[in-house]
Amino acid sequence: MSRQERIPILGTLQGEVKVFQPTSVHQISLGGMQVETSFPLHLDSLYDFRLTLRDRSIVVKGRVAHSRIIDVDQDVVMYLSGVEFIEPSGPVADTIAELVDDLKAYQK
Repeated sequence: MSRQERIPILGTLQGEVKVFQPTSVHQISLGGMQVETSFPLHLDSLYDFRLTLRDRSIVVKGRVAHSRIIDVDQDVVMYLSGVEFIEPSGPVADTIAELVDDLKAYQK
């Protein structure tokens, strides 16, 4: 294992970290979804959402259109957020469309 010297930064260097957290999807359409989380999603921010649909796992980028607190229970705060999908790839859009069609057929 090679050891690389770390150089101190005077001031700050901004970075971001992507951490996947459990998310409950309550509604979904071709254009977006409504999700429940135990952490706030920031308005107008972009997030990558990993969804497991049947036997497939997809990642779709979404913009938070709205968010609100729906429950406060001791130390846990729950949030409900509306997410607009941002330019999903063809295969991702097709997978979401199949899921929406299946849900419509199941609910009839």
